[in-house]
Amino acid sequence: MSVPQLPLSGITVISLEQAVAAPYATRQLADLGARVIKVERPGDGDFARRYDTTVHGHSSYFVWLNRSKESLTLDLKDPRGLEILHQLLDGADVFVQNLAPGAADRLGLGVDALAERLPRLIPCTISGYGTDGPWADRKSYDLLVQCQTGLVSLTGTAEETARVGISVADIAAGMYAYSGILTALYTRATTGRAHPVQVSLFEALAEWMSQPANYTRYGGSQPPRLGTQHATIAPYGAFTAADGKDVLFSIQNEREWIVLCADFLRRPELADDPRFATGSARVAHREELNAVVAERIARSDAAQVLKDLEGIGIACAGVNDVAAFLDHPVLAARGRWHEVGLPGGATAEALLPPADLAGLPARMDPVPGVGEHTEAILKELGRSGDDIAVLRAGGVV
Repeated sequence: MSVPQLPLSGITVISLEQAVAAPYATRQLADLGARVIKVERPGDGDFARRYDTTVHGHSSYFVWLNRSKESLTLDLKDPRGLEILHQLLDGADVFVQNLAPGAADRLGLGVDALAERLPRLIPCTISGYGTDGPWADRKSYDLLVQCQTGLVSLTGTAEETARVGISVADIAAGMYAYSGILTALYTRATTGRAHPVQVSLFEALAEWMSQPANYTRYGGSQPPRLGTQHATIAPYGAFTAADGKDVLFSIQNEREWIVLCADFLRRPELADDPRFATGSARVAHREELNAVVAERIARSDAAQVLKDLEGIGIACAGVNDVAAFLDHPVLAARGRWHEVGLPGGATAEALLPPADLAGLPARMDPVPGVGEHTEAILKELGRSGDDIAVLRAGGVV
């Protein structure tokens, strides 16, 4: 039985990438069948390889972000290395880079230079704060952007702010770069024109901040920090059951509020209480309402509370730590974990891509070692074994 061709089979992506944002974008392209050639520094490669050593000696970040790619090492400060990169770009469809500000232009890889030489190439630039404007030359990383967009001021408790526990700015930028590249590929296929793609970490996360921006601009103050609770919905958040375990639930509409009062709180009169009769009123009287809910939940253990809430159609859940998430019954029952090969022969469990395409297999090829595909790629470009040996001896690859 033949294996169906993946949607991006035949598309070649060259990526000068490091850290999280660009590798996340290109890994998703690789998931769909694109050939992704990751250009790394000779020797150490992408510095994200050394963020930690927790996955059988490899970085948890790198393993997540770099499966199904080929690794080519090139010293781009050497004219011979830069020549090889340009030769690769001659046959590529997409070029992705998240180099330091100005670095691509200095290498002759800026958008204008590439458009003039390779009009069908789609260049994608991922920056910190945009390629122009007052902060174009600033370096950035995830926490800085979380702070600059105001996200950190919303996260945590009334007493203390906190960063979001994952690289949310990088992930946002990687997602928009991925969707932008897909759009550019579609546009090129339908119009023949290649549109460059630009995404910044700051503007990607700024889009995600639109709701609190609206709330602050038009409400006169920003949403308060409330831990697991919600600035504009109540009841919402985690409550402690009799066995000390937390249960999280929220009321999303008036129908649910009426049901909660009658069938869970056993106080149907609260549905019409002026303090709680509307969503805005419940938020305004959050402390009084939370006290009522907390008293009810504290009478039963967490399993019983969850059963009672589910029985009346209220969305609810326990609060997992990461270890519990790893064993989540949904992931197990739906077969979402898949083994991926690592450099050196070990394997690691990785989640399948979240977008299932009916009838198409998921691509879950190994994570490459530094420069693992260098020789094969150079031979594709017509380099002989002697040529490659000279390049290696000179530290070019």
